[in-house]
Order: sequence, then structure tokens, then C-alpha cells
Amino acid sequence: MSLNSTTFSSANELVTVFSQRIADTLKQAISEKGSATLVVSGGSTPLPLFKALSARQIDWANVTITLADERWVEANDAASNEKLVTENLLQEKAAKARFVSLKTKHENAEDAVEELTATFSDIGLPFDVVILGMGEDGHTASLFPCSDQIEAGLDLNSPAMLIATQPKTAPHQRMSFTLRALVSSAHVFLHLTGQKKLDVLNHALEHSTDLEKPIKAVCDKANVELMWAP
Repeated sequence: MSLNSTTFSSANELVTVFSQRIADTLKQAISEKGSATLVVSGGSTPLPLFKALSARQIDWANVTITLADERWVEANDAASNEKLVTENLLQEKAAKARFVSLKTKHENAEDAVEELTATFSDIGLPFDVVILGMGEDGHTASLFPCSDQIEAGLDLNSPAMLIATQPKTAPHQRMSFTLRALVSSAHVFLHLTGQKKLDVLNHALEHSTDLEKPIKAVCDKANVELMWAP
């Protein structure tokens, strides 16, 4: 598969162009099949994108939004990606969208996989738009190279759509979509800013294995569009 890169002169330009691109893609999906799915990632990088996207004119009532991964904390916890999305994306026009949480009432994320799998089986794969980020260790979603679950999470022969993971270098148990679920999506974007992240990505693609830098697995198994600004 391939990695196509678009470099922007500034983060502001990236947000303007990228939010329009996402909006157009969702609109096309809605016109073709009546609904669209958008999978986003947490962290600080997408916050300006979320705010721009929330103001876009889309038939948000027919859009389902979820996360690529979630920390196993309550939705009002400062570490919650759901809290981030609720406060920054599910606003303005996008407040009409349907949000599907990756956090259930189960104490252990492993016990929630079956329930969440049923939920997303009803929603249906492939997703229309997936926006991924990347950590400086090369992880994406919550597919961490340090976790005992990384081989299972990257196994394209496994039917699993979701996996509970426990990174050794970061706090909290996690719920994550598997590589198979992510790369089956119609449009996979990688949203990065800063030279350091670009260097990590390039090094991963040239010198690492999938298990060492899981972002390489995504770029090798899907047509990924990198949206990058310095």
C-alpha cells in the first residue's frame, strides 16, 4: 500500500484544508449510502481540527463519530478522549452527530470487547474516515509496541475488531480498534505536526518492523494520507 504526503505551510492552513476534505468525504458517503462514520484520535494535535470541523456544514445527524482508542477512565476524567471530543468536536453544527463511546461500565476493558464488538457490528465496517495520530514511540491508536497485546492487535488474520491493551510506558488500560479494523477503512489519514514526529515516522518506515513501530504496519497495509505541517 502507500503513504501519500501533503505538507502545509502552517498548522492553520492544514486545519482549513483538512477539515474541508473530511467534510467533503463525509458528505459524499451520506449521499451514497445515507450515513457516514468518522473515527478520530485524542491528544492535543487534533483540537484545532475538531473546532474547525464542528463548524462545517454537514448533515451531522447522519454522521456517527467514535474514537480510534480510549483510555479506560470515566468520560469526565481529564485523561478521557471522549471528554476531549465532547468538548471540542461535538459542538456547534456537529452537536447533532451521534457519538459512540468506547468506554463501558465494565471494570476491565477486556470484559467490554464483546459488547463493543456487537455495537460496531451494527454500525458496520468499513469506516468512511479514520484520522490517526502517532506517539513518539511509533504507536498509533492504542497499539503500543511495549504492550503484550501488540501482536494480536496487528494480526490481520484475526477477526477481532477491538482489543483491550495495557501499555507499559503509559498509564491506563485502553480500548483500541485493531489494525484490521483501521486499515479496512475507506479513507485513512495520519495527522502530524512538528519535525520531530515526521522524523519518527520516516525512521519507522525505513528502519523498523511493524511490532517495533506499529505506525509502519498501518502505512504498509493501507493507503494512508499524511497531513503534516511544521
